[in-house]
Amino acid sequence: MTVTDNASTATATAVTAPPPPLAARTRSTGGSPVRDILAVTARPEVINFAGGLPAPELFDTDGIAAAYRAVFAETPARALQYSTTEGEPTLRAALAARTSARGLATDADDVLVTTGSQQALSLLATALLEPGDTVLVERPCYLAALQAFGLAGARVLAVPGDEDGTDPGALEELVVRERPKLLYTVPTFSNPTGRTMPAARRAAVAEAAGRYGLWIVEDDPYGELRFEGERVPWIASYEGARDRTVLLGSFSKVMAPGLRLGWLRAPDGLRRACAVAKQAADLHTPTVNQLAAARYLADNDLDAHVARVTAAYRARRDAMLAGLADALPAGAAWTRPEGGMFLWVRLPDSYDTTALLPDVVRHDVAYVPGAPFHADDPDRATLRLCFVTQTPDEIAEGLRRLGEGLRAAAHRTA
Repeated sequence: MTVTDNASTATATAVTAPPPPLAARTRSTGGSPVRDILAVTARPEVINFAGGLPAPELFDTDGIAAAYRAVFAETPARALQYSTTEGEPTLRAALAARTSARGLATDADDVLVTTGSQQALSLLATALLEPGDTVLVERPCYLAALQAFGLAGARVLAVPGDEDGTDPGALEELVVRERPKLLYTVPTFSNPTGRTMPAARRAAVAEAAGRYGLWIVEDDPYGELRFEGERVPWIASYEGARDRTVLLGSFSKVMAPGLRLGWLRAPDGLRRACAVAKQAADLHTPTVNQLAAARYLADNDLDAHVARVTAAYRARRDAMLAGLADALPAGAAWTRPEGGMFLWVRLPDSYDTTALLPDVVRHDVAYVPGAPFHADDPDRATLRLCFVTQTPDEIAEGLRRLGEGLRAAAHRTA
């Protein structure tokens, strides 16, 4: 006689239920368009003006390697051990000294080391924002900042501006009407535009923040890459903003992005809140990288290295500026940055740089369309070009290809 096990049969034939859905914030916030473009344009024959990549041939590989060797020779156990969330004391002290030397008195205890300055944005979003809080950003704005604030559930509004950056009158109007919690700005050699906010506007932004009660997140990854002109003081150094400004810095553009070393300088209460958020995120930034960076700063002249990098980048910017008029259609306009890594192009209204990109990439050159940099209605005739990754000769060839691609695409759509 055969005995049927009803329980086993039921289990074998049961329909498997799907897992619970992803969090709504991950479904509503897309990936980075820049990363997507980089994946598409990874072919070696493509001259890629899309990435925000420092020139690898300019990395001080010997100096960095020597710093790591010294750390492993002298303090191997410490280098491979857990560390404090706030960061290695030697590195924090060195960062404080560099910040103080540039006009903003800073103690080591004012600094929190982060895993790249991108992590600082995530920590600040966690520490400051509740879902539905309003954040003000520049128009256009750094892409990954829009992602970080979007993942926090913030309502992100763009502040109108012009060739000098954020307009103080428009900022004040939005602050009064919308009661935002923070303003995010890259005031020096902005990503994506390359623009720099003048001192008078910085003072006005600082004054508005003090008068209306507003946090300022001042992101400065490019500030040391100045080719010409005079340095403009940080917003954080202005009297009205000192108790409410978070200053972000990074070694990614002046030492090497693979180290993933950034930092934030913030008032005590907010810095402590960010440290708590960091404990939950990754406990601490890798110890060995922090110690190696501190050793590099002790044994080398980082300012001299930055001067060599900026000299090369200046020549590359000049090469791009020299070739743009021939590459771009009549009626196009572009910025002339005094430093940094990017310039911003606006084509005539009839051009949609997102729609045109696949055609242009067929000519083995790439850019980033401007639309994703906008928190509000995108300007689809804009694009960003990075001028630091290629040599002047490669830039000239890339612009020749860009011109061909734009002309071919325009002819097909005419």
